[in-house]
Amino acid sequence: MARNLYFVGTAGSGKSTMVRAFQTWMAAQGLDAITMNLDPGAEDVAYEVDIDVRDWVRISEIMEEQGLGPNGAQVAAADLIALNAKEIADVLEKFETSYVLVDTPGQIELFTFRESSPAIIDAFGREDSALVYLNDPLLVRSPSGFVSSVLLSATTQFRHSVPFVNVLSKADILEEPELEAIVKWSLDPYALYEALFQDPTTSKTLLDVEFLKGMESIGLYRRVVPVSSELPFGFEEVYSQVQQVFEGGEDLRRD
Repeated sequence: MARNLYFVGTAGSGKSTMVRAFQTWMAAQGLDAITMNLDPGAEDVAYEVDIDVRDWVRISEIMEEQGLGPNGAQVAAADLIALNAKEIADVLEKFETSYVLVDTPGQIELFTFRESSPAIIDAFGREDSALVYLNDPLLVRSPSGFVSSVLLSATTQFRHSVPFVNVLSKADILEEPELEAIVKWSLDPYALYEALFQDPTTSKTLLDVEFLKGMESIGLYRRVVPVSSELPFGFEEVYSQVQQVFEGGEDLRRD
């Protein structure tokens, strides 16, 4: 049974680029993985797609047929994908592979908040699924932005009830002090609390270190893994965490 890794993040966080780079890294390690594009509105995809949702649903066709704008068409497409989930799953079963790298829609709310996404995860195999959540470095470089990303990743995990790996994408664009601070915040809620308190743009009435500690205790606040798809680096640790997610599953690399 293949393991399904859903790459989730805000628009511009680097999902498609990471799918391409991670598949390349996996191939170099002797790991077999296929790619799936789950974004019906994608114009150009940065990798060779093995399973493409656009073979079933396309935003441009929905806009023309239903007279909808781009946003309405995206919502309609999400529901249509769910209706085709079983057929897509049947195609997926024909591939003999260890991993399926699933590139989710650019707008995170389409995957996180629509009821169609849990149906898709169920059709592909929930017990063999995990989320790879990409934190955008331009958002998390500030303490308040970091908290916002933590809350969004927690919401995503809560909505889908599958394990997740917490990634800091595009880490190569950050200055070393910024990268060190972000990793420290992800390790120590007290360090984040102190940074928030020192930030003049943060509302002090909303600060509560116990809230951050509470999120840590239930597994929603966790260390970020810095990753770069351009250099590249960080993929070995992502893969290691993926193995831990699947109950300490065996390393599927060929010797």
